[in-house]
Amino acid sequence: MKIDVSGRVQQAVSFFEEGYNCSQAVFMAYSDLYGIDQETAAKLATSFGGGMGRLREICGALSGAFLVLGLHYPYVNVSDRKSKNENYKVVQKVANDFKLEMGSYICADLLKVKREAQSPESAERTSEYYESRPCARCVAVAARIIEEEITLDKTK
Repeated sequence: MKIDVSGRVQQAVSFFEEGYNCSQAVFMAYSDLYGIDQETAAKLATSFGGGMGRLREICGALSGAFLVLGLHYPYVNVSDRKSKNENYKVVQKVANDFKLEMGSYICADLLKVKREAQSPESAERTSEYYESRPCARCVAVAARIIEEEITLDKTK
């Protein structure tokens, strides 16, 4: 099955620039390929923004990519270790590819802040916000890596 992913990287960046968090932006750009509507995708990915609820842990854009991988390489039968291992293998590959390009997959490292929970209040989206953070680039990189991964996959 050929998967049409053209324009999805830009779509992910556009979602982010509209105000969706980094995780939502990436997941929403690909969720329709797996029968998930935009609202449901936004809900599922909500908590992963800001490195998981502004804890500044794993980059939300990468977490959004992992949600896509869960749909593309599902593990649903507890006796199917092969599928579980296949998912973990591709998650590690995607994480490594992201780290090679961005320098880290830890939100705090990417933002150059202390790795600790921050106020649960999200930052206001201003031009200064976008200029001072690599988040739009993280979204683009995660979305591109997912595009490459799911279009190269010959098993689906």
